[in-house]
Amino acid sequence: MKHSKLLLFVALFSFLVSCSDDDPVTPSEPSGAYEKGILISNEGPFGGGFGSVTYIGNDLETVEQNIYQNVNVNDNVGNVLNAIGFYEDTAYLIANVSNKITVVDRYTFEKKSVIQNGLNNPRHFDAVDGIGYVTNWGDPLDESDDYVAVIDLSTESIVTNISVAFGPEKVLALGRKLYVAHKGGYGHNNIISVIDADTYQVDEEIEVGDVPASMADDFKGNLWVLCEGIPSWTGNETNGSLVRIRTSSNEVTLNLDFGAQNHPQFLSADTGYLYYNLNGNIYKMRDTDSELPTTEELSGLYFYNMVVNEGMLYGADAKDYASNGSIEMYSIEGNSFVKSISTGIIPGGIYFNN
Repeated sequence: MKHSKLLLFVALFSFLVSCSDDDPVTPSEPSGAYEKGILISNEGPFGGGFGSVTYIGNDLETVEQNIYQNVNVNDNVGNVLNAIGFYEDTAYLIANVSNKITVVDRYTFEKKSVIQNGLNNPRHFDAVDGIGYVTNWGDPLDESDDYVAVIDLSTESIVTNISVAFGPEKVLALGRKLYVAHKGGYGHNNIISVIDADTYQVDEEIEVGDVPASMADDFKGNLWVLCEGIPSWTGNETNGSLVRIRTSSNEVTLNLDFGAQNHPQFLSADTGYLYYNLNGNIYKMRDTDSELPTTEELSGLYFYNMVVNEGMLYGADAKDYASNGSIEMYSIEGNSFVKSISTGIIPGGIYFNN
């Protein structure tokens, strides 16, 4: 009997081993925990502490705070996380007070490296064919030291600096051209610089309205620029405007004036429409229109930043700028509130990580 049991055990063991040999178990790939969701860059307290990143799943139910610190224990992204840029599977976390860019896998948020040499008050990032472009204010009180740093992303070294007019802020790559909005830093400017990605030179400067703060591509050959206008507290107030530029010729083809004491913010393009915030009201217009809309879609919404994506409005509420903020979500189609999700301190950037 004992001999029979031993033979049965050996046979069973041999069967299991043979199954294992025939069907090897493949080690699982990294889960990409932060793929298919929304990343919120939280600036954090100015001059002390550090920024953070909040992850919100596409289901709007999965939420995780401080994802960079959670993955990279005992490390941080630096002071004032101003923006996040992307190239392929990599994210670039730009801390302007700390003068550094933390490089991470955009889906796992594992730290790859840090770019720190050659940056001076970095602001925003975009890339063309493995070359990153980072706007730098330099000394905000010096209007002559502003530049765009050109970074070889394979070596993470700065190839050259492109001297530009003061106050370079948002940068948007369209084909092999980089469009840089010169909001003005601590001052006020009114131009869009066009940089050639082949020569690393400024091809031209396009005059638009005062304080061009946000840009949107309508995917019809036009770049739209929302200009906030110079605020009243300066004693030199100017009107806000919406400008359309034909990118094939860099010609201004439309300039819509918002009128006295109106300062629009947060231009966003989504499926044939443009959206912006004016005096707490959300307006929607077709990207083929030549007149500003007169009726708002939503009202009473004052945000620190705002993005519309696939019919959903995401508004960043910085609250008192000292405690945790939130992302407020509204359905554009239903013109209705959907959800509020807590974030870190001063949520400033909203990015879709799909």
